[in-house]
Amino acid sequence: MATGMRTGENLDADEQKNLPQVVPSAEVAEVKRQPAKLPGYSQAAVAQRLGEAPEPPTPGVMYEGSHKRLHETGWHTKRYLKRKTLRVTNLQVEKKARKNTRTMVAVLISACSVLLVILVVLVSLQGFTNAVNQQYQGRVMTLQDILPRDNLKIYDAQGTMIYQTADQGMQTTLPLKKISPNLINAEIAIEDQNFWKNDGYDLTGIIRAAISDITAHGVVAGGSTITQQLVKNTIVGNKDTALRKLQELILAPQITRYYTKQQVMEMYLNTIYYGNMVYGAEEAATKYFGLHDNGKQTAAQQLDIAQAATLAGIPSNPALRNPIAYPKNSYKRTLQVLDQLYVQGYISGKEKTAAIQEIQHPNFIRPTNPPSEKAATYVNYVMSELQTNLHASAADLSRSGLTVKTALDLKLQNYAQNSAKLHVQQMTAHHITNASVVVMDQHTGAVSAIVGNIDPNDPKYGSFNVATQGYRQPGSSFKPYVYATAFQQGTASPGSQVLDAPLTIPMCCGLPSYEPHNYSMTYGGWMTYRKALDNSLNIPAIKIEQTAGIDQSLAVATKMMNISDGNGSKAANVYYGSPNITMVLGALSVRLIDNTQGYATFANGGVRIPYHAVNQITDQQGKIVYKPDTKGTRVLSEAAAFMITNTLSDNPSRNLEFGPCSALYLYTSSTSNCYAGNPGKVIPAAAKTGTSNSFVDNWTMGYTARYTVGVWAGNNDNSQMINVTGVDGAGPIWHDVQLYLNKDKPVQNFAGPPSTVVKSNGDWVLKK
Repeated sequence: MATGMRTGENLDADEQKNLPQVVPSAEVAEVKRQPAKLPGYSQAAVAQRLGEAPEPPTPGVMYEGSHKRLHETGWHTKRYLKRKTLRVTNLQVEKKARKNTRTMVAVLISACSVLLVILVVLVSLQGFTNAVNQQYQGRVMTLQDILPRDNLKIYDAQGTMIYQTADQGMQTTLPLKKISPNLINAEIAIEDQNFWKNDGYDLTGIIRAAISDITAHGVVAGGSTITQQLVKNTIVGNKDTALRKLQELILAPQITRYYTKQQVMEMYLNTIYYGNMVYGAEEAATKYFGLHDNGKQTAAQQLDIAQAATLAGIPSNPALRNPIAYPKNSYKRTLQVLDQLYVQGYISGKEKTAAIQEIQHPNFIRPTNPPSEKAATYVNYVMSELQTNLHASAADLSRSGLTVKTALDLKLQNYAQNSAKLHVQQMTAHHITNASVVVMDQHTGAVSAIVGNIDPNDPKYGSFNVATQGYRQPGSSFKPYVYATAFQQGTASPGSQVLDAPLTIPMCCGLPSYEPHNYSMTYGGWMTYRKALDNSLNIPAIKIEQTAGIDQSLAVATKMMNISDGNGSKAANVYYGSPNITMVLGALSVRLIDNTQGYATFANGGVRIPYHAVNQITDQQGKIVYKPDTKGTRVLSEAAAFMITNTLSDNPSRNLEFGPCSALYLYTSSTSNCYAGNPGKVIPAAAKTGTSNSFVDNWTMGYTARYTVGVWAGNNDNSQMINVTGVDGAGPIWHDVQLYLNKDKPVQNFAGPPSTVVKSNGDWVLKK
């Protein structure tokens, strides 16, 4: 091939089209079927690939295919209308969706609000529950200790009740075993039929009560369980509020966790109010049916079905269902209780019928008031002693749950009261209108009788207790204290001689001289102090006071009577007046009970034991909370006490003034027999009389080996008596009371002389 001549491979496409078409040989054809081996990035390869792309269509050329209309006539209109309708529908759907969304949001908000409210309520309730538990937890745990206490009860030495407080209601607590099962069943049947099974509250009971209230358009049922009622009455109070009701519901389960059902029932039956100021089953059984503890069974144990049903019907409305004031209401309610007892299987139909018949009996209800107060004066003193010893007010004592056993001998008290009244009536011509008596056991200090007034019901003076409240001049009954001082000092003795003659005592500071006189205005000359004391002579008394000393004598007297200066003193036992030379004649004012204490000290050999009316105080559980101090204190020598007793019991020695058969001589026969030389049984007794200036106060003080008795007679208004001495006014009362105390008892002599005294010149003196 010539140089420059292009081969077919080097011709472009147009040039190749113009070449003559030569049919290739088989070999050539075989060669052409092989693809050209060109690099992919060469222009020729690119040109080849371009040739493989389909040619674009020629404008105006018709292609094969159908030329029919794709849609029927009106399709586009229908589509337009459908699209328009769809648009409206979509708008409605969208609007509804928006509304549903808003509703859903509102519901969600409401639900959240409700949940929030519930959460707040639950949190608040939990907080309230915690607050209630925190506030009352201590009271729940100590419920048995904070229950309302029984009313105060006072008994005499023999166990007879003489008084019980009633101003704050009466209650007597009993163990559950001493309360009739009839009452237990009746209370459960009408108040809380699921008591033994519930947790302190009863939802079915609450719902049932609510339905009853709604049906009746008023409150006709409470729905409170017995446990809730116990909580109301003892812990949260009885205000009729929802808050209180909620507190009940919270605390009731706590009660059931801390206490058994038996304990809850016991607390309930002992404290529930049964109307007419009575609380608990025992007092209710007594109040409405006249039942009493007979020693074998308590009143509450004796309740039968009818009585128990009647009581069980009261607590729901004590004001309107108590059987005394509203018998018809009580009867109607009792029938309801009996119905419930029958329905719940506690009683049979026969028992129900018998109970209804019993209720209809005219004497079924027997209203019973507490026994009348016995020994009112004594009780009043006991109350004052309780207030002093327990540091409590009368209001505190009223429902203290205390039981007080006193030293009172009720028979003795009544005897002394009647004796005082009788003798005062016999002395009306001498202008005596009143008398007072104190009886004391010198060995124990027990005061077994106090007559404060012969007529406790007297509207003017009846409430005044002369024995414990009246300060009176003791007259010559004060002399033994001065004599005892001298005997103790050894400056005088019963056998010492003294001149009973006119006496003038110079006074200081320009005051006129003091000239004492005997009551008889006569003088006996030389005599022994024994005779002078026994005949109550004033001149020898002044002389022995000068010998012993006024201050020293006062010290002995106040120690023996356990009194102190009342001028500005805050002590309970005091005297009034200024100690001076007239003290030995009774110028100081003292109480009868204190003077009796002094004579009891003589009787006990110079050992003073504090007097007391209260022997023992026990609490509601029977624990002793108080016993008096009976430990003696020596305040006078045994020798001086013996000499005084020996002198005051020397009846022959006092014949000069009183005669052989005076009231100071304890003989058992009549006065005429005594003067005839037949006194009967004679009881050794030491006694001393006293009459104050102007015959205002009249005393007889004395003792036997067993008892000390002090008697005062006079007038409440301090007016003068007429021609009366101690042996005439107070003496007969003292004589009668001492005889009563010693009757049917063997004669008992006073103790013999102690080793510190000896006989000298026929009388006793201190041993040197």
